Amino acid sequence: MLKLTRRLFLAAGTAALAVTPSLAQDNASAPAPFDGEERPVVALVRYLSTGDFFQAYLAGVERQAEALDIELRVFDSRQDAALQSDMMDQAIGLGVDGIIVQHGLTESMKPAVQRALDAGIDVVAFDVDVENEAVPQIEQSDRDLARLAIEQAIEDNGDSFDAGYVYVAGIAPLDRRDAVWQEMKEANPGINEFARFGTLDNPIANSVANQAAAVLRANPTINVIFAPFDEFAKGAKIAVDEAGLSSDIRIYSADVSTADIQAMREPGSAWVATAATNPTVVGEVSVRALASLMAGEDVDGQVVVPPTLITQEMLNGEDISNMEELSAKMPQFSHADVMVKPWMKLPER
Repeated sequence: MLKLTRRLFLAAGTAALAVTPSLAQDNASAPAPFDGEERPVVALVRYLSTGDFFQAYLAGVERQAEALDIELRVFDSRQDAALQSDMMDQAIGLGVDGIIVQHGLTESMKPAVQRALDAGIDVVAFDVDVENEAVPQIEQSDRDLARLAIEQAIEDNGDSFDAGYVYVAGIAPLDRRDAVWQEMKEANPGINEFARFGTLDNPIANSVANQAAAVLRANPTINVIFAPFDEFAKGAKIAVDEAGLSSDIRIYSADVSTADIQAMREPGSAWVATAATNPTVVGEVSVRALASLMAGEDVDGQVVVPPTLITQEMLNGEDISNMEELSAKMPQFSHADVMVKPWMKLPER
């Protein structure tokens, strides 16, 4: 009766987007709740969704959910912390089997996640620190993302340059990347941070571009911009292009998408390098980690997807124009052998 009641609640829910059910598959060898007795239900509760990275992440979640015959409900708070907390409660009320929390603020998500755990719901978190040992953290190895990009900046510009830095505090992945930036500045005192700016106001790239334009006018010696989020880098590039400074400034970032690749390959583009994982793969790993938890298996507190450095020179040399070509020419980018269990069906490639 409880299961029937839960299904009735799920059918009645209107706040979430239900992903089209996949075809039934033979799950006889899979552990419960993936053994075909009843279709498990998972909620993805999102804080950030604007930009190519988050669209690709969602695509990965959807693909892996379909492969595992999971019914997926997507809640999108559009950077409203209070709404994201309310959406957690909606998911709990619907009686889902598991929840993926994608970004958010610690102060709002920490109690919301605890409410889910108290309700017997398994939870994993991607790029939000909920300060709970029962919740595995899915990470892109943000420290490595920042390190790879900054090391490339030093290789290209030497260990002395005037930098603009795009940063918003309180977002877990940006905070982890910031820690590396601070360490690298301390180790290389010739790196001068002339200006720090950043915003998550929508549309993020245009909002950052407005800030960057003012920063560049006030700080004409800036020759490097470290923008460790691709929407930040897009905004910085817009400002650099409009100021006619593309040949004088180099931009280094984190994350990648087809639109980013095209921007990096524009003739004379100031965006010369980014360190990234494939966001689609990160989405797939998030689902697999949650599925393992739901199946009663042990999951490490940190589930790390390793990043790759992608340079403008490499993209031009290999004539890579989109994510599909990047995955084809860099096989390590198309799949991460992370949280892959023998009973799990993987998305079709």
